[in-house]
Formats: sequence, structure tokens, C-alpha cells
Amino acid sequence: MSTLTRNQQLLIGGFLLLAMILTRGGLVNHIQDMSWAVFFIAGFYLRKYIAFPVFFLAALAVDLVVIKVQGGDNYCFTPSYAMLVPAYFSMWFAGRWLSTNYREDARGLLNLAGAAIIGTAACFLISNAGFYAFSGRFGEMSMLEYVSHVDQYMPMYMQTTLLYVGAAALLHVAVGQTRKLTGHSSHS
Repeated sequence: MSTLTRNQQLLIGGFLLLAMILTRGGLVNHIQDMSWAVFFIAGFYLRKYIAFPVFFLAALAVDLVVIKVQGGDNYCFTPSYAMLVPAYFSMWFAGRWLSTNYREDARGLLNLAGAAIIGTAACFLISNAGFYAFSGRFGEMSMLEYVSHVDQYMPMYMQTTLLYVGAAALLHVAVGQTRKLTGHSSHS
């Protein structure tokens, strides 16, 4: 949001980076990866475009540490990994779009839901299709077979991302209401 100060944006960005690192790297067990939601939320709050590559490089660094240092699975680390750039940018862009179309009313809620659903669907389809096309792990696949894979995995990604985005939206509203009740301006 454009009304946030630089310090507020840095605080939010730091929290989002920490959340992504902790959940992506498996440092916090039994909590789903927040990466997709983090890119969406960062797109909403952070004004500088440099934040996108910073977040992407942080995600890459976590993946490399998990694979090289912790001995994690490198199954997804193939030439298709490059498709995560446009995939994650679709989440970032959806959050960015929402920030320019933000309203505190029913239409704003519809904008939030639409942006989060479309961004998540685009992110999934770009990353998933990229993996099937460029990983070298699959032979020829029919469209019907591909759709069955989408049908199998997309609901989990959608559910996880929308849960985190919804929690962030509730926190956003709660902070906004608290600021109004205590008489603080959003410009302070």
C-alpha cells in the first residue's frame, strides 16, 4: 500500500522474508510453505520493484541450502526451476494489482478473492506446466493426463495460499481498525 512508510515496508518485508525462510526450508515442521502467499502479500505492501528479485533470490537460497547443506530432495531442481520466476511474479503482480484496487468494502473483498485465486491459479499453472515441459522427468503427456495431475495437486496449493492470504487480510483489517480506534493515521 502506498500509504506505508519506508520503515513500515521494511518491517513487513523482513517479516515476510522470515516467514518464507522458516516455512520453505522446513525449519518449522508441519507448517505448509508460505512462499506463494508471501509473494502476493509482498506485491500488495512493498512499493519497490527490487523487492521481487530479493524475495526470489531468498527462495532460491533456501532451496539451495536445503538441497546442498541439509541433504534435501533435489527432484524439482531442474532446468524447469527457471519457470518459478514468472510463476512467482504472477503472485507478486496479483498482489500489486490488488494494492491499486484496494477498497475497504464488499467490492474490495471480491477484488481480494479474485486477485488471490487468479494469482494462485496462474502461479500453479506456470510452475506446474514448466515442470512437466522442462524438467526432463516426463515423456510425452496427453492433455487429459496433464489435467488429471493439475486436478490432483492444484487444490492443495490453492487452499494453502488462500489460507495464508486470508489470515494476512484479517490481520490487515485488525491493524487498520485498531489504528482508527486509537486515532492513529495510516501516514504515521
